[in-house]
Amino acid sequence: MAHGPKSNEKIVYVGDSRIRKKEFRPHPQDYTSYPGKSEAFIPNFLLKEWMVAVVALVGILVLVMSEPAPLGYPADPTNTAIIPMPDWYFLFMYQLLKYPYTSDQYVVLGTIVLPGIMFGGLLLAPFLDTGKERRFYRRPIASSLMLVSLAAVTYLTVYSWDHYTKELERQGLVPDHIKAEEERKAAKEEGREPDIRKKPESAAIPIVDPDSEGAQIYAKSTCLSCHQADLSGGAMPALLGIGDKYDKAGILDIIKNGKGGMPAQYDTNIANGLTDADIDTLAEWLSKQKAQ
Repeated sequence: MAHGPKSNEKIVYVGDSRIRKKEFRPHPQDYTSYPGKSEAFIPNFLLKEWMVAVVALVGILVLVMSEPAPLGYPADPTNTAIIPMPDWYFLFMYQLLKYPYTSDQYVVLGTIVLPGIMFGGLLLAPFLDTGKERRFYRRPIASSLMLVSLAAVTYLTVYSWDHYTKELERQGLVPDHIKAEEERKAAKEEGREPDIRKKPESAAIPIVDPDSEGAQIYAKSTCLSCHQADLSGGAMPALLGIGDKYDKAGILDIIKNGKGGMPAQYDTNIANGLTDADIDTLAEWLSKQKAQ
């Protein structure tokens, strides 16, 4: 405290008693003495997560740029000869909805209940497993949820794709994006611009012997409801040109035993009044339906 105007007088500053000087300033705990146990979330853990996310994002961008997205023909709601497929990351849900206990009257179970349990379990995992142990075999709840979910998603995805490829083979279909890509390649080789604004129409295949006895039997059979009167197909593949794929014996086998998604039609046709001779005549007429 100063008592006069003298410049060499010692000055003593008196601090305000209302403001306390901080003798201790907290510092982040040093976890280096406990390797593998824990670490500061900010900035250590957050920086590591950010770096991993950047590497993953760069990998995804490389894949996106290296392979262009497949583009097919414009959507055609009148085209029944197509098998709708979602993107690969939804294949497991697509396959789940094919089972009888998750579709039809149980569709709520397949679209809300089961996905809710799966994703709800993942959301609740941090609250169900509160242990500090980081080794997966000592975290049974979290590890079980992870392994079961991963196994279910992998199985449903692989099975869905396998079923899709077999269905394409059974119906003799080629996906639109593959046809469009072939059109682009052909146009490039010919030195012209590809035009895929409209799906190319295939040459019409005429019905062989439309006034024969076999055609009249076909009009009375159960085949008519699925394959249409003009054999163009609808819910099922077209029968135009079926003779190029199957002979009379093969068609009879399909009628009696079914094939793929089509059940056997022999007993139903017999119950509707057709005889064995009629079915034999029908199979012979269908075997004559050839494109050339």
